[in-house]
Amino acid sequence: MMQQPNPAMAYRAARAGMPVRAQEADVFRRVTGALRAARSGGAESALRRARALSDNRRLWLAVEGVLVDPTNGLPAPLRASIISVGRTVLKEMEGEQPDLDFLIEVNENIAAGLAGAA
Repeated sequence: MMQQPNPAMAYRAARAGMPVRAQEADVFRRVTGALRAARSGGAESALRRARALSDNRRLWLAVEGVLVDPTNGLPAPLRASIISVGRTVLKEMEGEQPDLDFLIEVNENIAAGLAGAA
């Protein structure tokens, strides 16, 4: 019996062949897409918003963790700048009503930079 292809496995396999920066840009785009969807409202918007903000927080905490690693190859001033942006994003998300447009714009700029479009 022939097994049906698993779309998630196919996506992961295709992504594995992408350069690391392209994969990182893709993560930012996916999180940004969730933030956009959370902005749209609707019956499940509170849940969508909470999930999108949680994913964005985890992303930026992971970015900061990578950037503070002393073995990171990026120049120290660039790492410091990105950490500063990340902390601004995290601070914005601590508010009662985070500015989703601001968060989306920051993520889009980072994704563009990673993709080489900045």
